[in-house]
Order: sequence, then structure tokens, then C-alpha cells
Amino acid sequence: MHDVIIIGAGHNGLTCAAYLARAGFKVLVLERRGVVGGAAVTEAFHPGFRNSVASYTVSLLNPKVIADLELKRHGLRLVERKVSNFLPLPGDDYFMAAPGITQDQVARFSKRDAARLPEYEQRLETIADVVRALLLKPPPNLVEHGLVRGIEEAVRAAQLGGRLNKLDITAKRDLLDLFTKSAGEWLDHWFESEPVKALFGFDSIVGNFASPYTPGSAYVLLHHVFGEVNGKKGLWGHAIGGMGAITQAMAACCRERGVEIRTDAGVAEIIVDDDGDARGVITESGERLHARAVISNLNPKLLFTSLAPQEALPADFRERIGRYKNGSGTFRMNVALSELPRFTCKPEAGDHLTAGIIIAPSLAYMERAYDSARAKGWSDQPIVEMLIPSTLDETLAPPGQHVASLFCQHVEPQLSGGRSWDDHKDEVADLMIATVDRYAPGFAASVLGRQVLSPRDLERTFGLVNGDIMHGALSLDQLFSARPVLGHGDYRTPIKRLYQCGSGTHPGGGVTGAPGHNAAKVVARDLGAR
Repeated sequence: MHDVIIIGAGHNGLTCAAYLARAGFKVLVLERRGVVGGAAVTEAFHPGFRNSVASYTVSLLNPKVIADLELKRHGLRLVERKVSNFLPLPGDDYFMAAPGITQDQVARFSKRDAARLPEYEQRLETIADVVRALLLKPPPNLVEHGLVRGIEEAVRAAQLGGRLNKLDITAKRDLLDLFTKSAGEWLDHWFESEPVKALFGFDSIVGNFASPYTPGSAYVLLHHVFGEVNGKKGLWGHAIGGMGAITQAMAACCRERGVEIRTDAGVAEIIVDDDGDARGVITESGERLHARAVISNLNPKLLFTSLAPQEALPADFRERIGRYKNGSGTFRMNVALSELPRFTCKPEAGDHLTAGIIIAPSLAYMERAYDSARAKGWSDQPIVEMLIPSTLDETLAPPGQHVASLFCQHVEPQLSGGRSWDDHKDEVADLMIATVDRYAPGFAASVLGRQVLSPRDLERTFGLVNGDIMHGALSLDQLFSARPVLGHGDYRTPIKRLYQCGSGTHPGGGVTGAPGHNAAKVVARDLGAR
């Protein structure tokens, strides 16, 4: 019998497995698909072309996880974008952000904004440092019974309070603003130039089906700035070989530490004994596997509505999981290109093509995209971020040709009126390509092949409920101690010996490894690390 069974070989499941194996536990990981990695995978999608199919860029992967799992020794190589972001604008203008040039670029649009930029970055970084310090610690958990547990949680809350109390009053006010206000309100206070606000504001709607003026979207902006690449804070980069290189390195670490990984091994049910403890799983093939504990890397709604016995869950918990919010407004595409795109505003090839290329020239544009998607199901003028990873990684495409990732928003996770995404995804895919073509004429003609993933496809393929790349909205009622439900923010669930380690727990979505790291610490303590 295994000590632990982990459901799902996504990056957090593999991270959790590696830490538990290092602590001396016998671990089995079960993966429904035929390949490990979850949404962080690299696959061929057109003859001769490979790409990161779902997750598509690196920054949030925690440096401690990289070091502890020895991912670089297992083949992981991360490279930085030469330009962080490139924002083509209507007409023949553009805005670029990269170390050493951002302030001069801002000054082209507003001398006032350029003067305010250093203070903005410093104050945002102060709050980002607070978040970084909380990433690898279970949040204080609200408990109803038990003196010892109550004291432990009170101590944890006091430690958090002590950390926050060290902030000066300006930082405390910024922290409150960033957790409660909209990104638009936050940015309107700082800047007057629309391109500048658009470039920073884009982070607030990534994986967030909302307007940049939706309260709480400022936190989503913050969530996307606490990462780093190769020790350099705030940067974004690329894993050579695609995102699958991350999870392949994690799997190699797991196997070296004795973890057993089975693919094509979906789980149908969690076994709960008469005492109410999770004691194993039943696979889709009918095999019964027993363990001292079970850990889920799935979306919480998927776990608690499909796999866990309903009678084992408290009624209030079941109700709240039923209301757990999923749906990131995401439409994902991968395209094979015969040549690099040429943007009207900057037609020559250059480092700007290594950037995150953002087609969303203003906050107002983003707000209209959200409003029209709510009305129609998708926006006629969508938001598109395009990355061309083959500019940094020659392993992904034939010589002289390229691959591009298109991360598109906004679309309704579920279409109204009985419509199906299966009937409309090609229409919307054409729209996304046409949107890029308006800024880079000839782009559509250069597309040799494409892979289209609607919200329904993301759910079917990767278990992303309603296509939610975050495993649940990053709203204030689903963050920190309340993720996924208040009272179970510590990776434990209402079923004893059943735990969670996925992005539906603190600190949330993105390829971080933090939930897997934190869950492993909790499980190891409960089971008694050897």
C-alpha cells in the first residue's frame, strides 16, 4: 500500500509528490491523460510544430521549488524575454516595456507619467514582496473546535499581523487598495496616458473574466507581478522546450526520488471508510488502490462534485462549493507560421517579437471587450496576447518558420441560448486571427495550421472547469484563507485524510508550484514525516 495517492500529474501534483517522497513517503501519482504535466505541457499541434499547448509563459514558478526539485539539473532551462511587453497601437505607434527602456518609452506619451513611474514601481514592489513572503506558507485557517489547532492558527495569524504591521502607513493603504479596488481606479490615480495604463492594466484581466474597472481586479494585477526569472524580479520568460520542459523535469525528479507515476489512470471515486477518512481511490478502470491519505490536484468543484462522496461532505460546504466561481473568459490558440509577423507600427524583425505582444490599446478597449462578451458570448474586438516562443527557442518549429501562442479574452465560459462552443469556436478563432492581422497585415496568410481551444475544450482536455486557467476566480471571497472555502484554506478538506494541492488553494493560479509545496508540508506533518 502507498502512503499517499495524488490525483493529477499537473505541476502542483508533481511538486507535492516530490516533496513528500523526499520526506520518506511512498507516493503514487495518477494522471487521467496519457502524458504528465496537466496544463503545462508541450505537444505537437501541426506537422513539424510544437508548442506549450495551454500554459504558455514563465515567471511565477517559485525559485525555492526550482531549487528543491533540482529542476535545472533535470534539464530545465529558462530564458528571459528580450523585451517584456510590446503594445502595438492604432496607426503607426507602439509602446514597449523592458529593463532600461520603459521609462523613456513612457516619456514619449507623458513626461508626468515617466516621472511617476519609479515611485509606482517601488510601491507596487513593496506589496509584491509582502505577497512573495506569504506564497510558501499555509494561510491562517478558521477552525471551529480544538484548543491546540486554535492556538496554532492564532499564532499563524499573529505572525502575519506582525509582518503587515512592519509596513509603513503608505504601504498599508496600498495593500488595502490593491486587494479591494479595481485596476482601472488604481492606474487612473497614477497615470494619464492610455497606452501606459493599458500595458500595466492588461495583467488585471489575464485569466479574469472582468473589466479592468471591476472591483478586485487590482489584486489580479498584483498576482501577476510577484514572479521572477533567473533571479530577476518581475520578469517573464520562456522554458526551452516549452512549458512541458518544466513538468518533465518535475517528473524526472519524482521518479528519481521513488515516486510511481501512472498515466491513462483517471480516478472515478475517492474511497471513504466508515470513520469518514479517505483511504484510497477507485480508478476509471475499476481498480481499487489504498493509501493512508489522498491528495487532489483537481479544481475544487471537480473534486467535490464528481469524486468525493456527497454524504461525507457537510451541507453548507457542499452549497458553497456549488457556488465556487469558475470561468476566466479565456480562448486559447496555437498557430504554425510560415514567417514572422510584421506590425504596421514596427515592421522590421527585432527583439519586440520576443515580447508578450498585447492587442488592447486602452483600458476602455478592455472594458468594451468584457461588456460585448457578456452580451454576445465573445467580443467583436477581443483582447489578444501573442507570444512567439520560437524567437527564443529553435526547437519548436522548422528553420525559418515559427509558432505563436494566442491567449485571447474575453469570451463567455458558457454560451447562452443553448449554443455550444463546439459550433462557434472556429468562427471565434477566425476573429482572433483577424484581430492580429489588423495590426500585422499578412499574419492571417502566414498561418499554416492552428489548434483551437475554447473554454469547453480546456475543460474537457485539462479539467479546467469552465475553461478557468486559475482553478477558480481570484476574487476576495476566494483568496488566502477563503480559498476555496473559509475553514478549509489549509489544504485540508472536510473529509479526513483528503487534501488539496492545486491552484484552487492558496496562493491561486499560475505555474507556481506553491500550492504543491505547501500542501506537502501539511500532509507530511499530519502523517508524520520520516
